[in-house]
Amino acid sequence: MKISELGRSALVEIRAHKTRSAMTSLSLAIGIAAMLFTFSQTAGMMKRYNDALRLAGPGRIEVTQKNNYKSKGLSPGLTYGDALEIRRQYPELFMVSPVITSYGTRMRLDDFTNDGIRARGITPEWGKRDWVYSLRGRLINERDVAAAARVAVLVQTGGWIKKPFWAKYWPEQALTKHISRRDPLGRRILLGEHLFTVVGVVKEPPRDKDPRWFGRSWGGQGVVLVPATAYQRFLIPRYQRNPEVIESISVDTGDAATATAYIRRIKVLLLARHRGEPDFEVKDYREIMQSALSQMREFVVSIMIIGIVAILASGIGIMNVTLATIFSRVREIGIRRALGATRADIVWQFVVEAMMLGVIGGLGGTGLGIFGIWYLAPKEDRMLEISLLHVGGALLIALGTGFLFALYPAWKASRFDPVEALHYE
Repeated sequence: MKISELGRSALVEIRAHKTRSAMTSLSLAIGIAAMLFTFSQTAGMMKRYNDALRLAGPGRIEVTQKNNYKSKGLSPGLTYGDALEIRRQYPELFMVSPVITSYGTRMRLDDFTNDGIRARGITPEWGKRDWVYSLRGRLINERDVAAAARVAVLVQTGGWIKKPFWAKYWPEQALTKHISRRDPLGRRILLGEHLFTVVGVVKEPPRDKDPRWFGRSWGGQGVVLVPATAYQRFLIPRYQRNPEVIESISVDTGDAATATAYIRRIKVLLLARHRGEPDFEVKDYREIMQSALSQMREFVVSIMIIGIVAILASGIGIMNVTLATIFSRVREIGIRRALGATRADIVWQFVVEAMMLGVIGGLGGTGLGIFGIWYLAPKEDRMLEISLLHVGGALLIALGTGFLFALYPAWKASRFDPVEALHYE
């Protein structure tokens, strides 16, 4: 039997049972849409992972204070001196960037006053990695750090290209809102109880196009960067006993192959400086990103499971529809066999019909999935625009579902005895 005749016969049968065919195809469409969503999520995650890794640096290491560590009183904690010593011991490192942050600093600029500003002490090495900003003015330099100069760089958020619905309830940062209307360069601001001069403004990219996984200015009312030494001299919170204690040290060896070796060396160095107290953690940045990636994978897997269940349900539906079709057409099968149709012809007759149901469901699911991804992709930074390869894969899944779940019923039909089939009522 020709393919064209098989296709025409399948279409006639599908049209004759529109409701049954539509319900079967709908279940498959939901499964295919979920699979396309999964493909998009996975592609988006891997693209973001690679982009973030390039930004962070090939040999990125993060040194932080250990959470919930009970000190024996021997170690001063992670300090600015630790960062200086790492740089002195290993001058070949591409970056050694200490960071210290307070989360409730009062700032005043003209008529703007806010108590929720994040003051962040940095060194010039802060700008060597994770650079996604546009800069007006200048950054903190070595002279600023050496002199503990009271200079500041303001961070301006980038807003959104296409704002998601939930962001409507997320107010714009107070500092960004103020400096977007007035140029703060060269102006004096009051941080805590001390005057600082604004020497630069760095603007982040739009949040839906920001390739970083960490370090965004989420929350708070604004971020101000100052020299780490000036922070220690003028902005240390009253509750912090040791002004030398810092939040973290970001290190980049410049080569992924050397990261593991430097992790061991830095651990040994810090353990000696901390008098044997392991009150710090030294982690490969790739491991931190992999941990975040694994959490996102769990979400993707849950969506994939929903898609697989929907596809299996539609496959069972296709099997039931094929069986119902077969038992309503037993006499037709007998006539065809009597006229010379082979068992393979009977198998292909019903398999092609089921595959057409699969194609209809696949096309519907692809359309639904593409629409959902088109609507969500600009608003959801974990997603990526779908590719033709993903669409082709989804359609193959739909086609394969129709083929596999129709094989057994079609094989049963081909085993009918022609004489008994002709007498079937």
